[in-house]
Amino acid sequence: MIDRVTKLRWRRRIRSGKNQVEDLGSQAEQGFEEHLIKRMSRLGRVRRFIAIWVALIILLLGGLFIQIRRLQSYYLTNQPAPGGIYNEGILGSFTNVNPIYATGSVDSSVSRLVFAGLFTFNDKNQLVGELAKSYTVDARGTTYTVLLKDNLLWQDGKPLTAEDVVFTYNTIQNPDTKSPLASSWQGIKVAAIDKKTVTFTLPSILSAFPYSMVNGIIPKHVLGKVAPEQMRSVLFNTNNPIGSGPFKWDAIEIVGTADEDREQRIALKPNDNYVNGKPKLDSFVIRSFVNEVKMRNAFKKGELNGVVGLSKIPDDLLEDNSVRVYNIPLNSQVLLFLKTTTPVLSDQKVRQAISYGLNTGAVRLAADVPVLPSDSPLLANQLGYDKTLTQKTGSPEQAAKLLDEAGWKLNDKGIRVKDGKELNLTITTQSNRTYESVAKNIKEQLDLIGVNVEILVLKDNELQSALAVHDYDSLLYGISLGPDPDVFAYWHSSQADLRSPSHLNFSEFKSPAADKALEAGRTRSDPATRAIKYRPFLDAWSKEAPAVALYQPRFLYVVREPLANFNPVRMNTGTDRYNEVNQWMIRETKQQIQ
Repeated sequence: MIDRVTKLRWRRRIRSGKNQVEDLGSQAEQGFEEHLIKRMSRLGRVRRFIAIWVALIILLLGGLFIQIRRLQSYYLTNQPAPGGIYNEGILGSFTNVNPIYATGSVDSSVSRLVFAGLFTFNDKNQLVGELAKSYTVDARGTTYTVLLKDNLLWQDGKPLTAEDVVFTYNTIQNPDTKSPLASSWQGIKVAAIDKKTVTFTLPSILSAFPYSMVNGIIPKHVLGKVAPEQMRSVLFNTNNPIGSGPFKWDAIEIVGTADEDREQRIALKPNDNYVNGKPKLDSFVIRSFVNEVKMRNAFKKGELNGVVGLSKIPDDLLEDNSVRVYNIPLNSQVLLFLKTTTPVLSDQKVRQAISYGLNTGAVRLAADVPVLPSDSPLLANQLGYDKTLTQKTGSPEQAAKLLDEAGWKLNDKGIRVKDGKELNLTITTQSNRTYESVAKNIKEQLDLIGVNVEILVLKDNELQSALAVHDYDSLLYGISLGPDPDVFAYWHSSQADLRSPSHLNFSEFKSPAADKALEAGRTRSDPATRAIKYRPFLDAWSKEAPAVALYQPRFLYVVREPLANFNPVRMNTGTDRYNEVNQWMIRETKQQIQ
């Protein structure tokens, strides 16, 4: 209990505290009045001084803000960033994604994105492993041992093993499968040593063999029970295929009903299990067009990031600063094949005259697209090319002399005639703006030496039918050579026979000297030796003129910027543009310079 004395003491303290608060309040009021209120009257006399200081402070703050912004733009730049949907338009139509069948531009593109091969090419066109870690070859040069990378998976999560590789190539080799790749794999034994090791045993040495192992591998656990004769039509090929490539199947949509307006849209999504790392794009959509104008308009509207199949870039696109045009040299060649079994062209002097009568520089100008010169059955960048053993062109006078010697004389119409028959030549080619322009230029040049030329333009399916039976006099066409100089399939006499697996010897050229050289060149591993072995072939080809090499084409790829990590120097086929597609990026963000 609190006594009376304590209570009185507390009351005095409380009273004393109140007095102190009142005194402090009074002092504060007095100070406020004296130091602020009374001095307000002086504000007018110092307002200029205050205004100057306020302006100075604002100026300093503004300058600091501008400096920070400028430094930010200096240290932060637009850098590629993951994400986004890449839409690519391709001229053509989709029919089959299975890599053992895919041949058209759309089919090959989708197949390359969905399926991975043992090997692929980098942006410098060097052979590198994709599913394969490495390969070795035995001392005889006929057995290749391929070691697969660790922990390979199919897009459904199942393990990818050596058994899948063996299944793929056995399926290709089976005649009932009817794969267009079959001719390249006949006589080769493929075996699995263990889950990660595959051996390829060749009947004889083939120096170019490693370049054959770039086709997509197909899954045994999905297709193993499909009968070979049903493999081409199985639902797997067009609906939800399972591969091991950078992208996996998502959906397909068909837009439009009329043939000229029909469009297929194939949506692909990233494969988390891709051996070289998950793609940085959120999605990849391929849109196939049968109408070039429609595809070009879709690109102009910004619906497409890239387009494949344009024969020429419209001027209005060239004026668009956001559009970039890639002209990538291809290891391919466009030639005028002269079928040596045609009565008129069976005469070597007539073939030589046609070669002399053409100025290939003028032909390249007529192509009206960037192309590289070509003057031999080998490309200038290939092993074995010899600039002293090239075709003879650009001399109409020599052409006229050779035709005179062959008995073809000019009549009063300026056309060569022999035994009452005119020197007529039909050039068969593909329906393509560039080919048609080149064919027209060839006709104009050959008209000057008295050759009466007719041009026959065929649609793709019609041309393939003509190629299958060599139904033409001469053929303006392109062939894929690849990085290796093995051109056996195009010029060896065995490949002229329609019963041969490929019958790609379109000139039906037959030369014992060339045959022997081609056989020797493909069975030597030493580069210097190979180059020497090819010389008799180049010499025979130059003298007998079974064709006229016109130019080395380029792959035209038109994209709307930005597209990061796309820098190919040279390619073998158009689908090689995807060799590092998992690194592509189309978005940009501000990032600090490292």
